[in-house]
Amino acid sequence: MSLVPKKVFFVKGKGFHKSKLTAFEEALRNAGIEKYNLVNVSSIFPPYCIEINKEDGLKQLRPGQIVFAVIARSDSNEYNRLICASIGVAKPADKGQYGYLSEHHSFGVKPEKVGDIAEDLAAEMLATTLGIPFDPNLNYDEKREVFKMGGKIVETKSITSYATVREEDEWAAVVAAAIFIL
Repeated sequence: MSLVPKKVFFVKGKGFHKSKLTAFEEALRNAGIEKYNLVNVSSIFPPYCIEINKEDGLKQLRPGQIVFAVIARSDSNEYNRLICASIGVAKPADKGQYGYLSEHHSFGVKPEKVGDIAEDLAAEMLATTLGIPFDPNLNYDEKREVFKMGGKIVETKSITSYATVREEDEWAAVVAAAIFIL
């Protein structure tokens, strides 16, 4: 039996609570994926996998279902702490080739930068797999141009969730995830 996902969709969410676990549950609820048994998998974007929107994806799942996902998560109870979680995506031009998803999470870094880092990580992993030469010391925009010029990477993007701990004695949790449908 092959468990290669045929579809993927992306979600993000944030939650707040006095307990760490409940803040995470609230983030899952905010993302719309709290009613599934999530199994964390590594970061391969399967060949021929198509991206669908969140609403269509959720309609294809049932409560209690075991669902494979690439999940980025961050949480903190440090007052005024900025937390971020991001999924980077790099899809190859050849749909028969696998791509990459990356997870990145951080503290105190602007959400845009966290998203850029996640996207860059996924693109870099795919580029090295495809044999696209690049200088890892280039800045993000310069690397992006190298990836595009190679013609082998069709799309890169990121999905980022962020929050700031609002009160003392409160947990904040953020989650970003790629949800697979078999």
